[in-house]
Amino acid sequence: MSNPPLEKVKRIVVKLGTGVLTSGVGVLDQDRINGICSEVAALRAKGIEVILVSSGAVGLGMGRLGLTKRPKDLASLQACAAIGQCILVNTWQQGMTPHDLNVAQILLTREDLRARSRHDAVLRTIERLLATGSIPVVNENDTVSAEEIKFGDNDTLSAQLASVSRAELLCILSTIEGLLDMKGSGKVVSHVAKITPEIEAMASGTTSPTAVGGMVSKLSAAKIAVRAGCAVIIASGRDPSIVRRLIGNSGEGTYFAPRAVPIQSKRRWLALQDRAKGQIQVDPGAERVLINSGRSLLPAGIEAIKTEFLKGDVIQISNREGKIFARGIAEQDSTTMRNAQNETKDTSQPKKRQKCAVHRDNLVLLEGKPQPSPFI
Repeated sequence: MSNPPLEKVKRIVVKLGTGVLTSGVGVLDQDRINGICSEVAALRAKGIEVILVSSGAVGLGMGRLGLTKRPKDLASLQACAAIGQCILVNTWQQGMTPHDLNVAQILLTREDLRARSRHDAVLRTIERLLATGSIPVVNENDTVSAEEIKFGDNDTLSAQLASVSRAELLCILSTIEGLLDMKGSGKVVSHVAKITPEIEAMASGTTSPTAVGGMVSKLSAAKIAVRAGCAVIIASGRDPSIVRRLIGNSGEGTYFAPRAVPIQSKRRWLALQDRAKGQIQVDPGAERVLINSGRSLLPAGIEAIKTEFLKGDVIQISNREGKIFARGIAEQDSTTMRNAQNETKDTSQPKKRQKCAVHRDNLVLLEGKPQPSPFI
């Protein structure tokens, strides 16, 4: 899918970095926020649903507490977030009110998308809010997030949200123009068909006192979104009108092509599971069948069971080179799977019909063929 033309886009996620929303530590850029709200209203008038992922809460809290550097201890970060989030959501509502739009605050932790029931609840809430014409403003719930349930940055959150909400386009807006080819021309890379090690080598972190991530986190986020069939554009958000221009294929920023065959909605929860309970290694024949034929994995194709797991656990599937190329739900525990694997190798016993190790309906490939760019 190319970057969809304006008349075909139905839902977009717009992530706004702290640098876009503030003019200094703890100081919101009210004019820019008002401009973004006007753009959102214009998109809504055209029937386009918009979900905002808004950074800035920690930075605003820092400003109110007189801090110039981002705290390193968790309690101080949570305190800054608690103070700043109130200011942030009120500012968004003030900007939307002249356009008769309601803001709906959604605060999430990673655990909200790891657990299947909570993942589905988030989707239902977003669907209902959008149906009412409201604008969801999403942020990480930094006031309760501990290390094990943190997204780590709003780039990752926005990508996972784009996947959950089935958006066609994710716009990641910050203070940079896009992915810069710092080892070549030094210019913005306009199109990325696939995020390769060479593309990743172009990325660098951030030195902002209020922000986290940088291009490294943006590329990581792009991987998540394109896997779900969502196009991604990384661009500068200094001019609020950028969103409508990007949807109109202006060619600004860096465009990341989505995979040609998006992950089915029922499997997207699987694709977001970053903490699998186990890992198995398959032989080249099984790898080809899983990738090219969409079949279930049978014990005969398993070469090694790397870690122990239970039936129903999410497990990683790797090839001989150690590359994890798929993720699925185990139909058997590791012991049963290992015994079934050994039975297939025992030539002295009559062959039995093999029970499925990972069913194709509960298996997702982590890479796919990219779609063409609208810019080339």
